[in-house]
Amino acid sequence: MARLRRFAMPGQPLHVIQRGNNRVPTFSDPADYDRFRNDLVVACARHRCVVHAYVLMTNHFHLLMTGLSAGAVSKAMQSLGRRYVGYFNRRHQRTGTLWEGRFRSMPIHTERYLFTCYRYIEQNPVRAGMVAQPERYPWSSFHANALGRPDSIVTPHDQYLALGTGALARIAAYRAICAVPFDATTLEHVRASIRGGWALGDTRFCEQFTTVTGRRASPRRRSPSRV
Repeated sequence: MARLRRFAMPGQPLHVIQRGNNRVPTFSDPADYDRFRNDLVVACARHRCVVHAYVLMTNHFHLLMTGLSAGAVSKAMQSLGRRYVGYFNRRHQRTGTLWEGRFRSMPIHTERYLFTCYRYIEQNPVRAGMVAQPERYPWSSFHANALGRPDSIVTPHDQYLALGTGALARIAAYRAICAVPFDATTLEHVRASIRGGWALGDTRFCEQFTTVTGRRASPRRRSPSRV
């Protein structure tokens, strides 16, 4: 099956995921997490990308990011991969690939699903049973978005900034959003987007995105089975 083209529209938020090859650990200790964070900041600055939310798990990572020019996200991810994999292999005396193929990137319907993606990313350690609350996990943007702690990686999305007229108001509004539990339907919608590499949005958003980009944003509807 031919691989689908990447979404590369400037200004479009993307949910980006990359997993370790054969689910091997991609971070072994705090030094690895810190190095990845630094490399991510450098790659985004060089290739005009901004990150709104992130989580670094033991064998994969999630980013909610926006490229400010065409192809910016792909360039930033390639740069990040070269820098971090070279470091990781040298430090841990290994060779070969670290990541499981290409990274995945799914466009997000900003008006409806942006904060769903924020929450999905930052609550990943809770769903994985690693911590009881997202603030207990050190390697995510929850500390910046929900607690107001400085983070060189995070650039607030315009919709996050619109949550309130000041930092305290925005933090309170965001914490209220995060306090709402995921329902099973929404959680499955996000997971289906990840599995298939499809847009996270309603039918109209997917159709509009397909028209603009020429790239399918949702799976083809199956024809009714014949009897």
